[in-house]
Amino acid sequence: MVAPRISFEFFPPKDIAGAFRLSDTVRDLAPLDPSFVSVTYGAGGTTRALTHDAVTTIHQRYGLNMAAHLTCVDASRAETLEIANAYAEAGITEIVALRGDPPKGQGGFVPHPEGFANSIELVEALAATDKFNIRVGAYPDPHPEAASDGADVDWLKRKIDAGASSAITQFFFEAETFFRFRDKAEKAGITAPIIPGILPIENWNGVKKFAAGCGAQIPAWLGETFEKAQRDGREELLSVALAAELCSDLIDGGVQDLHFYTLNKPHLTRDVAHALGVTPRAVLQKVA
Repeated sequence: MVAPRISFEFFPPKDIAGAFRLSDTVRDLAPLDPSFVSVTYGAGGTTRALTHDAVTTIHQRYGLNMAAHLTCVDASRAETLEIANAYAEAGITEIVALRGDPPKGQGGFVPHPEGFANSIELVEALAATDKFNIRVGAYPDPHPEAASDGADVDWLKRKIDAGASSAITQFFFEAETFFRFRDKAEKAGITAPIIPGILPIENWNGVKKFAAGCGAQIPAWLGETFEKAQRDGREELLSVALAAELCSDLIDGGVQDLHFYTLNKPHLTRDVAHALGVTPRAVLQKVA
């Protein structure tokens, strides 16, 4: 099996302890030579400034190829593009363009009166600047707000047509889920790469909440297996084994790139990467 190209997602710190955890995560995973790393926004755009600081700091200190998340939530078009231009000035040329989750308690996404109505409009505006490689999200399992069975593929095609170069999927638990989605995308005329998003399960109860919020389907066998592993104290061994098996199945099916949701807890992702033959290529050197 040829080792895949990998990338990582981090989230910005909210306090001093979080800053140390993010620093440790970058230090542990950067030697695996990711093709890019992304940094998320909080729900409702609550970590906008923290995301910018984290992205620029990691880029400056470690020289990694950064892909900054940018959303449509709670900001005007001018404010959103100002943030994008600040990234460009800092040498950040990749953007993960997303609609974004609404603030807690809002119930659903409501566009800013002077903002982008959706991710397609955001992609179009970023593409018009000719400054960025734009990545977007994709949903192998139906998005909770999807209007129909094919809506997620239709929406992805519109984002690619608007100027995105690739898509990163929400996490899923069975390779066939991804392959079905990839087949539908190809049938719809989507030729841009679709990168599977992988979530090594660090906390089973937390993952169930994440899945409920984003529409990821949990197979019955997975719930039963993990609950048994919890009783036996073998959660981490099971998590690495399941994620490595999922990745191996994807690679066997022609996947060359994998994107890991690290949750700023690097050890599981590192162990899965090692199981796939991705090993440190050099000792990480901070950029002066």
